[in-house]
Amino acid sequence: MLCVEQLAVRYDDVVALDCVDLSIGDGEIVSVLGPSGSGKSTLLRAVAGLAPEATGVVRWNGDDLAGVPPHRRGFGLMFQDHALFPHRDVLGNVSFGLRMQRRPRSEIDARARETLALVGLSGFEHRKVSELSGGEQQRVALARALAAAPRLLMLDEPLGALDRSLRDRLVADLRALFLSLRLTIIFVTHDHDEAFALADRVVVMHDGRVAQVGPPAAVWERPTDAFVAGFLGWNVTRALGDGLVAIRPEALRLHTGPGGVPATVTGRTFHRDHYLIEVELDAEADQRLQVAVPVDQRVPETGESIRVEATPGAVLSLG
Repeated sequence: MLCVEQLAVRYDDVVALDCVDLSIGDGEIVSVLGPSGSGKSTLLRAVAGLAPEATGVVRWNGDDLAGVPPHRRGFGLMFQDHALFPHRDVLGNVSFGLRMQRRPRSEIDARARETLALVGLSGFEHRKVSELSGGEQQRVALARALAAAPRLLMLDEPLGALDRSLRDRLVADLRALFLSLRLTIIFVTHDHDEAFALADRVVVMHDGRVAQVGPPAAVWERPTDAFVAGFLGWNVTRALGDGLVAIRPEALRLHTGPGGVPATVTGRTFHRDHYLIEVELDAEADQRLQVAVPVDQRVPETGESIRVEATPGAVLSLG
């Protein structure tokens, strides 16, 4: 239903979006993943019609949206900071877009209350937004975006301002809500877990371009180049294979016996169920790898001499 062709955005000498092609089907949930400055948010703004410098074509159901102003595209856009109105209560925030559409008062009230129930906030209608938790504010902003019944819903880092535990809980809630709504959704994030948990397809962006696109499992298991592999947490190296290769930290093992590549432990960090050990290969200056060591195994000390070996079949060639 949404088709983007050669979409580009430039601000003076800066290329924010560079000839992006992307199609999204009816009812599909697509996560756009990438580091800061990769063009994720610019892509949403260009699709929404909020980037006047954009060139290229945005089509909806085959119709070219050139010249169609943002408020007439029928798209909903939710920003990271939620942009709630502090002087309005929850119901006033959710009903704002409906009032701008000049809907009948009875319809506005009924639709706003219906949408609040959908996101689990029945009974919050007359609360001040300043009295809400971060997760509740996020739900109000989502309800406001949904109230106008958009044909495309775009969310820009909607969980980015929340703490990790709350984000983990809300991801499951959002996935269930998205599936029940059967809306076409674009979800922008820099968080790997969010992207892969929420999406039917994942788009990885780099320097304003689409670096890789595919189902979550395919992108996670077979990154197509060194950037995507490194961004997703793979080790990218020439030291453990023929040519440039990628190896997951959990596919490497440390030992003191024969075999493998000699290295020195340079650091370690705790990650709930494992330690992430950083090692520097002795034979190659500045060549560092990360190795995941389960908490129930011996964790080497910083400065310790060790050997690194890849699990058979775990090395992915990047050409």
